[in-house]
Parts: sequence; C-alpha cells; structure tokens
Amino acid sequence: MMTSGWTWYVVILVALNIAGCLWLLMTNVKRRPGDPAPEDTSHVWDGDITEYNKPLPRWWINLFYITIFFSIGYIAWYGGLGVIPGYAKWSSTGEHDQVKAVQDKKLEATFAPFANQPIDQLAKDPKALALGQSIFNNTCATCHGSTGQGAIGYPNLSDDIWHWGGTPDLVLQTVLDGREGVMPEWGTALTNMGGDNAVDYVIAYVNVLNNPEEGMKNNFMAAQGKPLYDGLCVACHGVDGKGNQELGAPDLTDGYWLYGNSKESMRTTITQGRHGVMPAHRELLGETRARLVASYVWSLSHKQAQVAGAAQ
Repeated sequence: MMTSGWTWYVVILVALNIAGCLWLLMTNVKRRPGDPAPEDTSHVWDGDITEYNKPLPRWWINLFYITIFFSIGYIAWYGGLGVIPGYAKWSSTGEHDQVKAVQDKKLEATFAPFANQPIDQLAKDPKALALGQSIFNNTCATCHGSTGQGAIGYPNLSDDIWHWGGTPDLVLQTVLDGREGVMPEWGTALTNMGGDNAVDYVIAYVNVLNNPEEGMKNNFMAAQGKPLYDGLCVACHGVDGKGNQELGAPDLTDGYWLYGNSKESMRTTITQGRHGVMPAHRELLGETRARLVASYVWSLSHKQAQVAGAAQ
C-alpha cells in the first residue's frame, strides 16, 4: 500500500513534468529577440545545403498541446497520482479482480463435475486426468519433472514408493497440506558413540538392510554399524529399516534413495541431515483442483486402474 508521503511525491513529480512540458513548448514556438534569421544559422554544407531555424508548423504544435491536455484528462479520469483515485474510480487491482472473477466462474464450471469425487475414480476418467495433468505441468513439474520422475531431492511420483503413504487420501493430503521431512544431523552423535569411523559403519550396515543375513557375513563394518543404527536410527526407520510413513521416514531396504546412494551422498545425509519441504497447495489450488492433480499423480503409479477406466 502506497503511503501518503509517496503519493505526494508522485503528485509533485507528475505536476512538474506536465508543467515542464507545457513551459518548454510555449517558450519555443516563437522566435525570440536576437534569434538569427531562419536561413542565417551559418550551418551550411557542400555550399548549398543549409540548416534553417524555423518554428514548428502550427498543426504540429497543436498536436503537442493536445497530448498534454489528453494526459491531464487521462489522469483525471483513470487516476495516476498515487492512491488518489480518478473520477472513474478505476484501478489496476479492481480491473484484475473483475477479470479474475469472470475467469474463476468459468473454472468453477469446468471443475464442478469433479468436486468431492474419490481419487481412484477420477484416475479412471480421461477428462479428469487431462485436467489433472495440465495442473501438474503448471504447478508441480518444476520440481518433479514433466513425467513425474523427480530428481535428486525431489521424489519420483511414477513408482510405488511413497514416503508419506500412497493411498488416494494420503496423496490428496500431501497435495493439500504439504509435507516436511527432517533428517537430523547425526555426525557428532555417531562419532561420540563409535569413533571417527562411526558414520562409515552405519553406511555399511544400511547398505545390507535389504538382505541382512547375507550382507552381515564376514562384514566387519556392517557389524560395527548395527549397534549404532539400533541406538539412533531405529526410532524412525525401524529395526528392519522399513521406515515409517507417518513420520515420512524412508524405507532403507527398497533401493530408492531420494538424495542418491553414493557414499558421499549418504555421508552428507547422516552427518549434515536433510530438510525436504513439499509446499501446501490448498490455498493455491483449492480442494477440487488439488483433487484432480492428486488423481493424476496417483495414476502415474497405478497404470492398471487408468487402463481399466479408459476401457469402460
């Protein structure tokens, strides 16, 4: 919101500009005493090309006057002096709100048939999926990619791995209210518990969680890492490393690594932690559009349901 001080600054600036243009025009439309004759400027080239100093034609001068008075009338009608409204009470904000209201009504009519419908049912409706994909491309593709396959730090939405749960209702909740996953920094704590190599021990143990019976055989580092894991990591990721979707704690046995599975990446995750945020879209999209995009996201990992719907 513009303050009164800024408003008066704009008023004075506009007034000075208009007055300055008017003064400049009025003082230069006539010849002044002492001005040389139009043909006597001494600006001559090639002997016969002379620069004259003649007043502008009257019709041209009148166009300048019309422009100045038009600007005064425009400001008086539409406004342009800070927060001081014009006679028409027009504002860019009001114009935007009017256009937005018209477009919102059109959008409501488009989305109304899909309101409150179950996510898995919408995933079988080609029209709903097309709308959901359009919303996804405009809103979600920046992070998750146009195909939903994600990137480092951004989950792949086309597989069957869901850190916060992959049921239709949970996917919708994620879209509406967002998620915030926090992996604490454990570097100092692990070093105090197990020495300088403690982080490497935990990495070694985590890497065998998908098959601990085989992985632990003759594996000194994994054996050293197990008690460290049990002491710190088990609270979120579970004894078997299957994770906890209520906390957003990933399954460490499925081979999917949100931040990469290189030793350096895993070391960074353990020592420095991670903080992933999925923004809430309830206010931006509203219930129905969020439902449509959730149905599209859910369909990416449930192709059979989508095919079945298309065949009906």
